[in-house]
Amino acid sequence: MNSKSLQSHPLLTGTLLLTIAGLISRIIGFFYRIFLSQTIGAEGVGIYQLIFPLYALTFSLTVSGIQTAISRFTAQAVAASDNTGIPQKNTGLCNDRCYLTAGLILSLFLSFLCTIFLYHFAEPLAISFLDEPRCKVLLEILSLTIPFGAIHACINGYYYGLKKTFVPATSQLIEQIVRVGCVFVLYQICLEQHKTVTVSIAVWGLVAGEIGSVLYSISFLGRGKSSGNRLLGLKQIFLMSTPLCANRVLVNLLQSVEATMIPGQLKHYGYSVSEALSVYGVLTGMAMPMVLFPSVITNSVSVMLLPVIAEAQEKKEQHYIRNAVRKTCFYCLVLGFTCTFAFLLLGKWMGRVLFANELAGTFIVTLGWMCPFLYLSTTLSSVLNGLGKTTITFLLNIIGLAIRIASVIWGIPLFGIKAYLWGTLISQIVMAISSIAILGKKG
Repeated sequence: MNSKSLQSHPLLTGTLLLTIAGLISRIIGFFYRIFLSQTIGAEGVGIYQLIFPLYALTFSLTVSGIQTAISRFTAQAVAASDNTGIPQKNTGLCNDRCYLTAGLILSLFLSFLCTIFLYHFAEPLAISFLDEPRCKVLLEILSLTIPFGAIHACINGYYYGLKKTFVPATSQLIEQIVRVGCVFVLYQICLEQHKTVTVSIAVWGLVAGEIGSVLYSISFLGRGKSSGNRLLGLKQIFLMSTPLCANRVLVNLLQSVEATMIPGQLKHYGYSVSEALSVYGVLTGMAMPMVLFPSVITNSVSVMLLPVIAEAQEKKEQHYIRNAVRKTCFYCLVLGFTCTFAFLLLGKWMGRVLFANELAGTFIVTLGWMCPFLYLSTTLSSVLNGLGKTTITFLLNIIGLAIRIASVIWGIPLFGIKAYLWGTLISQIVMAISSIAILGKKG
């Protein structure tokens, strides 16, 4: 069996496991969003969605770059051990568990600082940044998820690096099941006690889901030892994750600005506060999740591509990397155009029947055009990160965000939410074509 076959096996099986878990998780999440839309209404969904840019920002600050670094260095440690036949613990270098330990130390330190900051400044952030005072309580509850999310992400990164996806895949399901179960129980309690059902029950579901997934993931770590030069491992994780974290913080900060500006710009177009939040809720809480549903496949491929490409680069297998890129492009385009056709054909029906909202159907049809380009840019960004080209992916993300923010600032006040939909499509086209061109130049 040749090297290519050996490497394809973990990529395919890992992708399959993550895809199955992701599909089940998204099916649960799909019905969960219908439940939320009927329970707290479109405006409530809009308020709930407002906190997610800050949620993503805290994730990018505390763990996103660290998770990528853990995955990459773990894959390289395994590859180096395979090449030399000498376990890393006997070389003085870090073994795979050493990188996990180093990543957890850094991530937990940052996450506790972030938790304190978000809880303490919840009110000014809600009023000044999100322009919605009702988000104060939601941000206070959300702050409790940060340390648990950091631990969960680090453990996932470790298993991605080993190309063992059972734990990340099943922990994703556990998180979703616990989240939905918690919210449903809280909803029933509110009904029995004749209390008003508020948006906060959905945020408590996030907390419960993260705690459940962390307890589950930790139970699989076993008694493996962290060996080798621990300070070296900490330094390597820090040096790689710092620019990644900085890049993703900036990207997520811009995404947060983009998201929080949309309701305000819709008010300039002529909507009331309630109407603007409702449109925002329909877009981000109903239409966008539906269009992103098939991306569970490409997301799974992306997660597995990074360590596989990093390992292939360590072994100097350029032919395998080129072949992986070609196949990735082909299958992403096939999936993307299939989904575009499906959304064009069924989008209106989905909005009307599944969400009981005609506007959601209109959004689904328009956003459906971006599927091929979205799936391409997602997977090719993972290839670039696996090759260590993190600066390039950062610049591409900034270009895409600049296009979308421009559509928010100048497009929405003149043409309404349609301007943002088309801005999103153009940004994905530019990012996908740019990624193809860059990888094409590299071989």
